[in-house]
Amino acid sequence: MRLPSLIIAAVAGVATPPPMSGHVTVANAWFRALPANLPAGGYFELHNVARWPAVLTGATSPVCGMLMLHKSERKSGMETMSDVGAVDIPAGGALRFAPGGYHLMCMDPRPAMKPGASIAVTLKFSDGSVATAKFVVKNAKGE
Repeated sequence: MRLPSLIIAAVAGVATPPPMSGHVTVANAWFRALPANLPAGGYFELHNVARWPAVLTGATSPVCGMLMLHKSERKSGMETMSDVGAVDIPAGGALRFAPGGYHLMCMDPRPAMKPGASIAVTLKFSDGSVATAKFVVKNAKGE
């Protein structure tokens, strides 16, 4: 009676994807710092090298009072920006967070958010895993 349970558990384990943070890499990560404590935008690329899709659900950083997933887009000739609850990264694919599209919005940036600094950001995935990456801080011109 015990043997079938072990076989089912073994088969189920083969079909279960590994933690998302183990197969998603972060590249070209940076923040655009603005003067006067204005929100800072975070940009980066996610590369999913696994056979399973990954779902980014949030981010945190000790340098941001609140860090949110956002998306800018043009609708009916107007630029809009909205919160995003989750972002899918296709299996074997990539997703770019860039000005004018998906980005991180750092509200209430701390004094450490200054050009030349390197900021730690923890990305959160739907399976509960996390990945921490360093974001370089650039000025308002992106330099």
